[in-house]
Amino acid sequence: MYDAVQLRSFLAVAQALSFTRAAERLGVRQSTVSQHVRKLEREVGRPLFARDTHAVDLTVDGEALVGFARDILEAQDRARRHFATQPVRGRLRLGVSDDLVATHLPQVLRDFRRSHPLVDLALTVDLSGSLHQRLDAGELDLLFAKRLAGQSRGRLVWRDRLVWVGAPGLRLDPDEPVPLVAYPPPSISRAQALAALSGAGRSWRFACVSGSLGGLVAAAGAGLGVLAHSRGLVPPGLVPMPAGHRLPPLGEVEVILLHQAGPPTPSVAALSAAVLGVAGPDPAGAGPG
Repeated sequence: MYDAVQLRSFLAVAQALSFTRAAERLGVRQSTVSQHVRKLEREVGRPLFARDTHAVDLTVDGEALVGFARDILEAQDRARRHFATQPVRGRLRLGVSDDLVATHLPQVLRDFRRSHPLVDLALTVDLSGSLHQRLDAGELDLLFAKRLAGQSRGRLVWRDRLVWVGAPGLRLDPDEPVPLVAYPPPSISRAQALAALSGAGRSWRFACVSGSLGGLVAAAGAGLGVLAHSRGLVPPGLVPMPAGHRLPPLGEVEVILLHQAGPPTPSVAALSAAVLGVAGPDPAGAGPG
């Protein structure tokens, strides 16, 4: 393995194309930099610089080593940071809304458990509104759920537009109440659907109320009614309802991370970073809970 000190001297000369300026930048003597480069050239077995009394230029092999040297030093720095950090440990109570469990979250949690095996992770799946209540009651440490667009509580992960979805070919009678497939309260999508219908002067009836996304999808797929759902996560077998049904727009919904008041614990910070590091579904959406 090439010596890190020698590699840093080499990179300083490669950037400055001057042993004198490289030494000044590193805060050492020029003879020290020259010695580092000579030792590195012996280790590599090839000249790295073409020198004369007026100029210093990289050789072809020197240009190749620039990339390798940066990669080696970056890997060493990452290793030092990893082993200098205390392992994350403790109990973490995570709440996730029912519909978000089926997104990229399983892979995030698998990767998190591999990286932080000392964290005791407890997962609660529920409606977004219920999860907010549980967090406020101190029953959760972190939630990955939804809020109404325009609210400020929590850290935004992504946002999406809610749309009406139903079975392909479903036809709604404009003179009859809109048949709704919905979660029970305190569902955010349910609240938005009812507010939109009320604002548009449309009557409705509940064709199915279920606490699970699977039940809602089955009911909507059977043609029992329409479901307010994220445009980015329309379940297989369901389609957005055509404009001819004159269903009112539902607005946006936002997916957020929210933890207990105060600075996040190391485990909360680590899991939050893992979730934020993964893109949301195309076009970045959330489901109906």
